[in-house]
Amino acid sequence: MSPGRPPEIVVVRSPAEMDQALEVRRRVFVEEQRVPAELEIDEHDGNPAEVTTALHVLALELGLPLATGRLILSHEADGRPHIGRVAVLKDHRGRGIGRAVMLALHDLARERGFTAVTLAAQVHAIGFYEKLGYAARGPLFLDAGIEHRWMDVRL
Repeated sequence: MSPGRPPEIVVVRSPAEMDQALEVRRRVFVEEQRVPAELEIDEHDGNPAEVTTALHVLALELGLPLATGRLILSHEADGRPHIGRVAVLKDHRGRGIGRAVMLALHDLARERGFTAVTLAAQVHAIGFYEKLGYAARGPLFLDAGIEHRWMDVRL
C-alpha cells in the first residue's frame, strides 16, 4: 500500500478468500496471542456460499491479505449483529488498516438495515474501538484466556 492510499477491502466470496482470512487470523490469534486453534474457528467460518450467518472482509495489498474481520448477523449472546475476529498482521498495524476493516463492516451492517453493532474487545484494543465511537459496557470477562469487554456503537 502506498502512503495515503487506502487498502483494498473486499467481501469474502470464495473458499480461497476465506482461506486467506483464516490464515491472517491464525497468524494473529493462534501464533501471536496463543489462542488454542480449536477455539479460533467456529460455525461462522467456512465456504461463504454455504455459511449465511456471517460476512467476512479482507484488506488486501497487491492481492496479499493484511487484515480481516467478520460481521455475525445475529449473535447467539444477544441476537444483535456482532463484529469479531478483527485481525491485522503485526507488521501492518498502525497504518489505518484496522480502521478500514471496521468501517467496511459498519457499511455491511448498515446495508442490511442494522442501526447498531456490538463487539467483544480485547482490553488492549478498547481505545481503538472508542476512537470509532464504541462505548464499553459491563464488566471484564475472559474469552480464550484473554480479558475482553463488551462494546457497542450506533451506526
